[in-house]
Amino acid sequence: MTGKVRNLLAGLGEMIDGFAPAEGPPPGTLWPFIRWCLAGSWPVIVLAAVLSGLAGGMEVGAAWLLGVLVDSTSAGSDGYFGENLGLIVLYVVFYLLLRPLFFGASAAFNGIVLPPNLAPLIQSRLHRWSLGHSVTFFDNDFAGRIAQKQMQTATALVNVVTEVINAGAFAVATLVGALAMLTAIDWRIGLALLVWLVGYFYMIRWFLPRIRVRSKNRAAARANVTGQIVDTITNIKTVKLFGHTEHEDEAAIDALQGYRQTALAFGYLSTGFRFALMGTAGLLPVILVLGAVLLWQGGQATPGEIAATGAIAMRIAQMTGWVSFTLMTVYANVGEVEDGMRTLTPPHALTDAPDATPLPRISGRIAYEDVSFAYGRQVGGVEGIDLVVEPGQKIGIVGASGAGKSTLVALLMRLYDTEAGRITLDGTDIRTVTQDSLRRQIAMVTQETAMFNRSAMENIRYGRPDASDEEVFAAARRAEAHDFILSLRDHRGREGYDAHLGERGVKLSGGQRQRIALARAFLKDAPVLVLDEATSALDSEVEAAIQSTLTDIMEGKTVIAIAHRLSTLAAMDRIIVLDAGRIVEDGTHDTLLARDGLYARYWNRQSGGFIHADAAE
Repeated sequence: MTGKVRNLLAGLGEMIDGFAPAEGPPPGTLWPFIRWCLAGSWPVIVLAAVLSGLAGGMEVGAAWLLGVLVDSTSAGSDGYFGENLGLIVLYVVFYLLLRPLFFGASAAFNGIVLPPNLAPLIQSRLHRWSLGHSVTFFDNDFAGRIAQKQMQTATALVNVVTEVINAGAFAVATLVGALAMLTAIDWRIGLALLVWLVGYFYMIRWFLPRIRVRSKNRAAARANVTGQIVDTITNIKTVKLFGHTEHEDEAAIDALQGYRQTALAFGYLSTGFRFALMGTAGLLPVILVLGAVLLWQGGQATPGEIAATGAIAMRIAQMTGWVSFTLMTVYANVGEVEDGMRTLTPPHALTDAPDATPLPRISGRIAYEDVSFAYGRQVGGVEGIDLVVEPGQKIGIVGASGAGKSTLVALLMRLYDTEAGRITLDGTDIRTVTQDSLRRQIAMVTQETAMFNRSAMENIRYGRPDASDEEVFAAARRAEAHDFILSLRDHRGREGYDAHLGERGVKLSGGQRQRIALARAFLKDAPVLVLDEATSALDSEVEAAIQSTLTDIMEGKTVIAIAHRLSTLAAMDRIIVLDAGRIVEDGTHDTLLARDGLYARYWNRQSGGFIHADAAE
């Protein structure tokens, strides 16, 4: 039996696919958004509501049975149990079997079927949609705030569903059954309940929309607190270095003050709601029970009907308090869902074309055709770029800060779409292929190396998730990272490749992070390699050790390298010089030096930590 029960419960837990993808984008209005989040689970939600309604009907059945039992007792004799055996059996079966069965089934759906599956269903859909946003979306917000909005919205919507089922369906069934039972006793008793319900719902209708608005404001203020604190903690080293602990404390206090004001506004309203609710609920037993007593005095009601009326009046009075607070919670959660919607439902700014296809393995020919991009501004970015990089060719890109070097690379990776012109890979416009397949063809190492708070093994394997451990070790050795990785140990005692690197790799030096990023790029083995100041954080000894490896890795690949340290570009096939977003020089290192133009001036200015021309010669 235990095994059968376990299998039954396991089956309940699988009634909803908790990770099913959604169709289309999330709508920006409330009810369509809720339907989008819960698509695929509605039949189970309806079944849970029916079971909750049946459980609510049990409350009316209990009051009716009590009345029948009282009447049968008042008319009974010494042989009461024998004369009313059927009624007694029904009473026992109702309380020991039927009522526990319906309440248990409802509890199982609300404990096993709905929350454990709806929470991951909603959050996975919101997270999947967020992942599709362009980098601009994330640049314009706090990472912690976006993450909190996903969790807040999923949690709030699950609460809405479960509370509406627990309280809404249960209460509706109880009230409908009570109205029918009391009307059967006397139509005036039924009418009194109906009038009371009208007043009750009018009170609810006045309070709950206001609670919803104030809850939305409170949620927005709370998210602002989270974003502020996460931003401070993420940049804690900068805070310490500049001695701005007090400044950050004041910023947090300002955010907390805003949250406190919205929380107080919510508290004032909810307190008023509680007073109004208790007064309204207390009125019901007075009206119904005294009305039933008056009818009994006139010979129009039995003692059992008085007992049944009293029982149902007390139950409804208790239940309306519970239901009202639940509805307040529901409206508060609806406010949080609406607040989350504002952050999470904007359309994707950069999408795959409807007929986009995966980009097959390329040979590596890159062509910029009259490309312009200025981040939506009048100035900045690049303008009128015509540039062809042949397969296997290695080019360096040089220019002052703001000249457009990183913009060229970002456009190639399609982190942004060109505002004019186009970029092709092997003759294919990159806007006609899927973004993921495009980026799989390009390995990139940036100056701002990105690390996950995962193990060193996972960080390197991110370049090719199906790589074996030995392939990861080999990539790390080529990047001069293997030895220092073996010496790692995190706060949980994990060592070597199992050691976690901390958020954004904060436990590593800049040079160590770049070596892991290089190992990741080596493992990816893409036909196009982009190096954006890839060795800037390495000391000269490590850079020299890794330079021969870089030369090997570049063999047969199309390479675009950005560097301020010009000596690292001297051996490139071509060097492109950018100035104010335009290509002003194009040629080999020797050709550009002989031309005595902008590149030559850059070269001659380098000194100190940069390798001078004489040293290079």
